[in-house]
Order: sequence, then C-alpha cells, then structure tokens
Amino acid sequence: MPQPQEPQRHWPKFQTRKPRVLLLTSQYFLLGEVRAACERLDVDHVLLDLQAKEMGLDDFVRTILGALTTFRPDFVLTVNHLGVDREGVLLQILEALDVPLASWFVDNPHLILPAYPRTHADKTLLFTWDAENVESLREMGYPNTAWLPLAADTHRFAPGAAGNDAWNADVSFVGNSMTAKVTGRFQAAQPSDALAEQLRDIAAGFGPSEEPSAARYMLNNFPHLREEFLALGEPSRMLAFETLITWQSTLDYRLDCVRRLLPFAPLLVGDKGWHDLLAGETGWRHHPEVSYYDDLPGLYPRSKVNFNCTSLQMKGAVNQRVFDVPACGGFLITDQRRQMEQLFEPGTEVIAYADPEEIPELVQRWLADPQARQRVAESARKRILAEHTYDHRLETLFQTMRLTFEPGANS
Repeated sequence: MPQPQEPQRHWPKFQTRKPRVLLLTSQYFLLGEVRAACERLDVDHVLLDLQAKEMGLDDFVRTILGALTTFRPDFVLTVNHLGVDREGVLLQILEALDVPLASWFVDNPHLILPAYPRTHADKTLLFTWDAENVESLREMGYPNTAWLPLAADTHRFAPGAAGNDAWNADVSFVGNSMTAKVTGRFQAAQPSDALAEQLRDIAAGFGPSEEPSAARYMLNNFPHLREEFLALGEPSRMLAFETLITWQSTLDYRLDCVRRLLPFAPLLVGDKGWHDLLAGETGWRHHPEVSYYDDLPGLYPRSKVNFNCTSLQMKGAVNQRVFDVPACGGFLITDQRRQMEQLFEPGTEVIAYADPEEIPELVQRWLADPQARQRVAESARKRILAEHTYDHRLETLFQTMRLTFEPGANS
C-alpha cells in the first residue's frame, strides 16, 4: 500500500474554533443533511465520493491520501461506516496519519460493524442513534462511543410543501413491508432446515423481548440451535441470519399493527409486498413508494393521522418519522420507545401506544379531535426547531470529537 511522504504524515488537529471535516459519501441519504448542516454552520468541509466510479486499490489509496494531505481535516465523518472499505485500507491510512474517524450509525451497528476490522479503534468515535448500543459497542472494542439520536431537516420538512390529492387520508402509514428484506437475508444466510423451521418462533420471541441482539436472544432461548447457527461457518452468513431474525420480527410486528388500522381504511405507502401480506383484506389503499425528499414533506400533512411502528433493529430509539412528520406540520401516533421521553414530552408533544392492542382506540380518539391534533403537532414542531435539527446534532458531534481527540482537551 502506498504510504504518505514523511513531511505529510501528521498535522495539528483542532487548531481552529470550528473543525475541518472530510465527509465520506456512499450514496446514503443522510450525508445530504450533514453536508447542508455543515454549510449552515460555516464549517469548512470537503465531500469525497468514493463510489462515483469503480477504482482499484492504488487509485483508492491515492484518492484518500490526496484528500487527506491536501485538505488536512481534523477528522473524517461518515454514516453507517459507508465509504470505509471492509479490507481496512482506509482505517490503516487514517491510523498512519493520526486522523480520527467519526461514524454516525443510524441503523443497528451490530448488524454492520462485524464486517469491518477494528483497526484505528482508539481514534474512532462511534455515534449511535440508539443509546442502548453505547455499552455494547464498547464491549466490542470501541472505547469511544456516544448517543446521537436522529433529527429533522426543517429546511426541507416544513409546512406548506406541495401535495397530491391521492395522498389524502384519515390514516396513513409510510413504510416497508419487509418482505423483500426477509427474502434477501434468507438467501444470504442459507440457513439449515432446523434454523429455517424455527425462524418464525425465534422472531416471535425476539420482538417483545428486551434483548437488543437477535443472535444473543436465539442462543439464550433456543440453545439447541447453537450448533446449527455456528455451522453456518462464514461470519457473513451468521450476520445475515441475525439480520433475518430482526427483519422477520419487524415484518410480523408491522403486519399486526397495520391490521389494527384496517377499520379506518388506511393508506399504505410502500412496496408491493403489502399486497402479499394483506391478500384478501379489504378497505385499505396502496400507493407506491414515494421520494423521501421530494414527496414526503407534502404527503405527511395530508393525513389526519400519520401512523408509525418502529423497526425492531432499534428497541429503544425513535425513528425518522417521529421527527419528520411534525416538522412539516403533520400529526403522528407512534409506538412507545424507551428513549422517547428524553426527546419529547409524552401526551403533549408525542402520542404513543405501549401495545398494539391500544391502536384502534387511540386512532379513533385522535381522529375525532382535530384541534387536539393540531396542538400536539405544533408543540412537537416547536421542540424540534429548538432541539432536534441536524444543525443541533452536528454541533453536538463536533463538540464531542473535540473533547475526545483535541490534545489537552480533557486535561
């Protein structure tokens, strides 16, 4: 691997009040919000798109070294480790140049990180949307971890966006059916007959459990499957089976919740898998998937009640809809998450159900009270503008990186 010339190996970090940040992009939607927040905060940054073209190892190394030694950032920032290669070349370069890495996980890091080497772990800070991942990430060998929940892009998700009459509904749910994800992970895992036969039982138990790790839940509660699981052999197949449990559990949970919406003739916005799951059911409408950026800001306000049921890859955190819906003036009913009360005031800024059995009564109650819906939506938006924008999150991330890696910051 080409090495940087000796005079370029190191440079002082965190010498200015605002950091210099090298952003890695891998076509993930959140990097747009991060970049826009950097611009609003007047933070000097460079965006390096590592997937703009296919490149060999030598070109990859030259591209990374060129960006680092020319721009000389205080740290590199990515989302979900995207742009970090699984062979560890980027991490070796960062270690050689003593450049810290910030990786903000907005999906379950335990379903992602096992595929990467732990090179440069002492100079890596993992931010996670789920506070309950912090200690387990430290146990994985990442000493620097912090909670950084999701947020809203209030410049894009704002009241007044254009809509479509086809989106008008009393109740709507924008979400994936999970059918394709389940199929994809099943094919990747290639489970044995014994694992496949008990998949639904494992998923049914994992969903309501307090255990955040699907693999750990299975090994603790289905010990007779341990050897079958270990016999998958390749780490990629084992990780695929753990993800499969999570997606199957989410599918079953979402289907249970959505079925409780059927008396209200809901609009389901998502993939065609909903037709398979609700075959034979009547009284609901389907709309194909829409653009997150172009359509959702105008779609959410056209439902009297926007419904949410969170993916079970996150047992304690709140997902993106909890921020986006009220940011553009919509009203939301969501499932109770353990970290919700640290972000919103229950009953006045967020309306939540603790059990799917509560859904019909809760929906009926709030459909009947438009003034109350408006009060909750306005209160939630006010809280978001005050505390939960991407500008707020980036300011927290920058401060945490400085306190962790600036020489003498903790002395």
